[in-house]
Amino acid sequence: MNYFIINASVVNEGEIFTADVFISNGVISKIVGKNETFRPENAQIIDAKGKYLIPGVIDEHVHFREPGMTVKADIYSESRAAVAGGVTSYMEMPNTVPQTTTQALLQEKFDLAAEKSLANYSFYIGATNDNLSEIVKTDPTMVCGVKLFMGSSTGNMLVDNASVLETLFRESPCLIAAHCEDEEIIKRNTLYYKELVEKHEIVADANLHPLVRTEEACYRSTEKAVALAQKTGARLHVMHISTRAELLLFNPDTPLVDKKITAETCPHYLLFDDRDYAHLGFAIKCNPAIKSAHDKRAIWRGVKDGYIDTIGSDHAPHLREEKFTDSYFTAKSGFPSIQHNFALMADNFKRNNLSIADLVTLMCHNPAQLYRTDRRGFIREGYHADLAIVDMEANDLITHEKVYYKCGWTPYDGMTTRTKVTHTFVNGNLVYENGRFNEECRGERLLFRQ
Repeated sequence: MNYFIINASVVNEGEIFTADVFISNGVISKIVGKNETFRPENAQIIDAKGKYLIPGVIDEHVHFREPGMTVKADIYSESRAAVAGGVTSYMEMPNTVPQTTTQALLQEKFDLAAEKSLANYSFYIGATNDNLSEIVKTDPTMVCGVKLFMGSSTGNMLVDNASVLETLFRESPCLIAAHCEDEEIIKRNTLYYKELVEKHEIVADANLHPLVRTEEACYRSTEKAVALAQKTGARLHVMHISTRAELLLFNPDTPLVDKKITAETCPHYLLFDDRDYAHLGFAIKCNPAIKSAHDKRAIWRGVKDGYIDTIGSDHAPHLREEKFTDSYFTAKSGFPSIQHNFALMADNFKRNNLSIADLVTLMCHNPAQLYRTDRRGFIREGYHADLAIVDMEANDLITHEKVYYKCGWTPYDGMTTRTKVTHTFVNGNLVYENGRFNEECRGERLLFRQ
């Protein structure tokens, strides 16, 4: 079906302007300015008056848990939540079961997504200490990147061999997306606080998390990754920046198109700080840890000043019983978030004197540009019609009962947003409209320019 979106406030490439957009055969066929006359035949008209039309969000950092952990999430359920949040494309991580560390296992995930995903998709191949021969086979036009864990997290895919690391940075055919935390610092801190708990000197609650996974652990590892990228010329994207110290390792003055070393943060590092552990507890336990109010303020400045290039979700579902245990040392790290990230960020960008155009740059344009995604991430004629209509005068209460995640809960329960996604188009198909899904549509595999 063709669609004609009329009276929209189009948000694109730093501007907001009134226009109509014609979607035909899966692409943006025509952008009609307010002084132009154009009325297509055989198109469903959607009146977006009073609402914003944005490029679909490209989330370069998700964990959908399939294969192997589908009791808590799967490609179908989480891509459904994604499109409800305006996310039209995602890039999923390799710490599944089995871990995605070979070309054959990577292809199996692409096959699953072709069958199940409502959004467009790509998957990282995971690096280990002994799979370089698989990494170098990766086609950079078909795969988003290589995921490198320089600190252990869910799935423990830690790469800690110095020689392997340098060779990986030299020979990777793709962008390297890195999780940076120093393993030795984390191990030392874990042992120290375990001893204090065993002596009944402290309680094993969520407040321990930023004391175990510290600013120093993040900085030392990120510093090492940046130095390796500078030495070898690799394309490096450091995921989930959580500290002020790390920001200083990046260059805000170079245009993104010329950058080889870039940084991502996530909504939770902009929304929460260590004071929130007191009332949210393990619900916001994630790796790296949410840290101080000082760090949160610095990351906001980093967003404003160009140190941060993208905002990804790090959507990472766990079952309630895995999260809400009686000890810090057993509670899983990570939480679901993809359904409400854009809405929460839109509200908070406004409060921090940033515009929806700034947010679209960080969540739509920049991921497309950084990953060299083919004809997505912008509202341009001839581009894939990945679009979302957003109401910024809504009053939407977030509750556990209203989430689409398979795990059935959200750390944002009880929060209200003024922003709400009302429609999401994927490849020209209206896959989501005000709580209703088109279950017959499937996303496409992302392709990448070189």
